[in-house]
Amino acid sequence: MTNGIYTIQCPKNESVLSYLPGSKEKAALKKKIRAMKKEPIDIPLIINGEEIRTGNTKECIIPHNHKHVLATYHMAGPKEVRMAIDSAVSAQKEWAAMSWDHRLAIFLKAAELISGPWRDTLNAATMLGQSKTAHEADADAACELMDFFRYNAYFVRKILQEQPKGIQGVQNRMEYRPLEGFVFAVTPFNFTAIGGNLPSSPAMAGNTAIWKPASSAVYSNYFVMRLLQDAGLPAGVINFLPGQGRVVGPMIMEDRMLAGVHFTGSTATFNNLWRYMGQHLETYKSYPRIVGETGGKDFLFAHASADAKAVAQAIISGGFSYQGQKCSATSRVYLPESLWPDIKNILEAELADVRAGDVEDFTNYMGAVIDRSAFDSIKAYIDYAKGSDKATIIYGGNCDDSTGYFIDPTVILTKDPKFKTMEEEIFGPVVTIHVYADKAFSTTLDLCESTSDYALTGAVFARDRQAIARIESCLAYSAGNLYINDKTTGAFVGLQPFGGGRGSGTNEKVGSKQNISRWMSPRTIKENFNPNLEWRLGLMEEE
Repeated sequence: MTNGIYTIQCPKNESVLSYLPGSKEKAALKKKIRAMKKEPIDIPLIINGEEIRTGNTKECIIPHNHKHVLATYHMAGPKEVRMAIDSAVSAQKEWAAMSWDHRLAIFLKAAELISGPWRDTLNAATMLGQSKTAHEADADAACELMDFFRYNAYFVRKILQEQPKGIQGVQNRMEYRPLEGFVFAVTPFNFTAIGGNLPSSPAMAGNTAIWKPASSAVYSNYFVMRLLQDAGLPAGVINFLPGQGRVVGPMIMEDRMLAGVHFTGSTATFNNLWRYMGQHLETYKSYPRIVGETGGKDFLFAHASADAKAVAQAIISGGFSYQGQKCSATSRVYLPESLWPDIKNILEAELADVRAGDVEDFTNYMGAVIDRSAFDSIKAYIDYAKGSDKATIIYGGNCDDSTGYFIDPTVILTKDPKFKTMEEEIFGPVVTIHVYADKAFSTTLDLCESTSDYALTGAVFARDRQAIARIESCLAYSAGNLYINDKTTGAFVGLQPFGGGRGSGTNEKVGSKQNISRWMSPRTIKENFNPNLEWRLGLMEEE
């Protein structure tokens, strides 16, 4: 047995590739896309390292070409859910006993594999299955996933170093155990990196996990699972379990050995999971941890001193990148009357070049929304605005599902700061703007603070430092990630730990030491080298 005390170098964030015309990375990615489109693959469950096929299947389709089938995936039934639970429980003891350096080496190896032979595969799968552009796919499936693996390994090591002080004759130690049981990881469609992070961050701390990917992201998530196996992940540590939530969820949530839930998705689903857990507390061996990041109704608030061009660019990049399907996407905007004419002119000129189309055409800024359900939901909001006398669509509003689920970038102008599209999460390329009188700065700031039940991200634009300080203070609980003179999206692992409060989640920042600590159960150990031999106190010698 080795006895070295190892260190892990503090990581640097991976850089997004340029994919410029004529570049090697562009040619390689296009070649990989062509190869992956040639014929559908068959995606099994992976339980205890074994491929399981149930025969109960659904298809993975290309959102921007919905007649093209990428894969058929098998869905778990009650039998497979039971197998996954048993596998996770059985694998935990040996996995927890593995030294931290060997555990972390698997994920550090996975990061290196992404930077090498797996990069094109993960990016192509994300572009095809989730309709992300090359830039968005590389930032997500490659760079952010590498950053999660490297930074989380670093955070585990930093936590292990945190030890209590000792005194002469007494040694104090802190042992960071995994939770007692398994972690249920429920992941969303919109970020391949989140799909990889939610089961792997508890695993780094010594936990085993059952991973239920979103149905519309099974394609890319399957390749992440295969990547982890290629990196040496032992059987049973992470069990890949696509399936319907109503089948998979209840069996897992009622199991005695459920130790935690790591979730990203809708607020309603998260509330249901937490409610179910609260109603079954007597069932569990220990109180399960629950960590969740949910919805957002993210704001951009501009002061009269703001730079009009910077505001306009932030609305476009924050509101329309990846079709607005980011929980951090700019959705409601408050602009001063004095700046509105300039911002409007810039928006109209710039949006003329923002096209939604096939992401395999690198000149398109946007792809399609994820599926039929999303298309119908977003279109309903646009139709509502079209039929309202309280709002005007000043740009976009077109929806076309003939080939793919395409929705143009849409800007709604409303005089009503409580208009439906200012309050409700849309999760699509729709931004609603409310223009306020400059003298109504304070009351509009209060409106921004009180309008939404969410508190995920927000952006503040101003050049007046007193205004920045005032806005930052007023909006203290309105966003877990606040950006000053920057867009609401694009948090970097390790630099801007991500998460929000209120209806947006529990705010245990992903990509931070805080999140990793939630998957550990500390044990304090005190050893007395000179035990006391007398229980009597000196003060007892006299009455």
